[in-house]
Amino acid sequence: VLQIVKESQQQHGLRHGDFQRYRGYCSRRLRRLRKTLNFKMGNRHKFTGKKVTEEILSDNRYLLLILMDAERAWSYAMQLKQEANTEPRKRFHLLSRLRKAVKHAEELERLCESNRVDAKTKLEAQAYMAYLTGMLRFEHQEWKAAMEAFNKCKTIYEKLANAFTEEQAVLYNQRVEEISPNIRYCAYNIGDQSAMNELMQMRLRSGGTEGLLAEKLEALITQTRAKQAATMSEVEWRGRTVPVKIDKVRIFLLGLADNEAAIAQAENEETKERLFESLLSECRDAIQAVREELKPDQKQREHSLENDSGKVSNIQYLHSYLTYIKLSTAIKRNESMAKSLQKALLQQQRSDEDGKRTPRPQDLIRLYDIILQNLVELTQLPGLEEDKNFQKEIGLKTLVYKAYRCFFIAQSYVLVKKWSEALVLYERVLKYAREVQSGAGAHRNSLKELPDVQDLITQVNAEKYSLQAAAILDGNDPHESESPSQVKDGKPLSERFETFCLDPSLVSKQVNLVHFPPGFQPIPCKPLFFDLALNHVAFPPLEDKVEQKAKSGLTGYIKGIFGFKS
Repeated sequence: VLQIVKESQQQHGLRHGDFQRYRGYCSRRLRRLRKTLNFKMGNRHKFTGKKVTEEILSDNRYLLLILMDAERAWSYAMQLKQEANTEPRKRFHLLSRLRKAVKHAEELERLCESNRVDAKTKLEAQAYMAYLTGMLRFEHQEWKAAMEAFNKCKTIYEKLANAFTEEQAVLYNQRVEEISPNIRYCAYNIGDQSAMNELMQMRLRSGGTEGLLAEKLEALITQTRAKQAATMSEVEWRGRTVPVKIDKVRIFLLGLADNEAAIAQAENEETKERLFESLLSECRDAIQAVREELKPDQKQREHSLENDSGKVSNIQYLHSYLTYIKLSTAIKRNESMAKSLQKALLQQQRSDEDGKRTPRPQDLIRLYDIILQNLVELTQLPGLEEDKNFQKEIGLKTLVYKAYRCFFIAQSYVLVKKWSEALVLYERVLKYAREVQSGAGAHRNSLKELPDVQDLITQVNAEKYSLQAAAILDGNDPHESESPSQVKDGKPLSERFETFCLDPSLVSKQVNLVHFPPGFQPIPCKPLFFDLALNHVAFPPLEDKVEQKAKSGLTGYIKGIFGFKS
């Protein structure tokens, strides 16, 4: 039963949480089974109900009919559960479909009691019925009945897992892991306080729960922290006590230690990254809540700044504290990513495998740039400008991360054989590291969480000797010194007939034979002629040859009026 259900679910939508698609598959399969078995419920004009009885169990597909009915009702219930977040009325329909699924599961269990069914199928039918019953009781918040059903289901699957091979036991063990958080949650609601700690550990190990329990567990954690937050009234940071009146901030500060402990206990980088993102998201929400309180308090803060000689208000100092937590968490996250990239970079240097994109020193440089930017923002937090110890700690941390950033910049120069630039950067790394060692003094406790600069100094000294040896070898190799210049100048073959070199591009599709299109060359222009003699020629007078125009007077004017012409 379990194998059929899991295979159908994985192949038809539930891998992506698409319950509607799976419900459609169950309906289509039911139609195919009824048609194959000639077990139709009447015709298109009239419905005639039929029930599967023990007498007709000649084919195991009759049991599949009942199983698919139950799965269809269950998938519809889960679809309604997703929609009930925005439409609460659908919860009633959800419970109705779950009851229908339990009814079909009970019928399946009753039919499996027949002698024609083997013992394994009987046990799986009982476990399936217990699982659906537990889910129905869980939604009804009948914790004791739900816990009994889930425990029965868990016991059957554990026995089945012990009775078969390891390959078959994997499926049963997965189902046991799915229902274990539900059992713990029911135990907590019954009154077992230790179950809450176990639920928290499950959530922290997985980086977040999934399935039926996810929303209920998150609501339970928030509710528990809200109860504790009612007793929390203030927080102390760097010698100053600040009252905390915002509930969202109280809940965040109470859960801060648990989240940090979970990050420290994370088993892999993916889980740690997910927990970092969750913590940063909660911190941003808390900061937003404080900002909303800051807006109406603007005038009061300005007044307090005048009266207290630069001392910021409590709400502004709380905002600085939360911003400090956010920036510090971001620095820790980027540092964790940098460590994993360093390990991958070291493994790549040892193996030199080709294939997918491998990490490069430039990736680490980008991470350290972000860390240094966060440290600059820390020094500008309101209320901490006059805190000399804080500014000194941030200054030392900045030197540490500058040293590591400089080291990986040098590594990137080594890859492109820029030996002199890399050597200068290595010297700069040693300078930063010595400044950290000389200035640590009373701040050694705050530098414990940072990377050890002594290890960096040892590594840099070793890299310097390797770099000098590589530079000498590179300078003594004529092929390495000449061939790059020949490649870089980009001269075509027509211009280097006198120089021999092995040019692999000559046998490729893009052969550089001549410059094409050819360059422009100067040519003589078309001559221009200017007649300069014309300005010095004296032409003969022509007045005697030009007809003199008759003088016109009053007589000519009168003749013109009357049309007389001379």
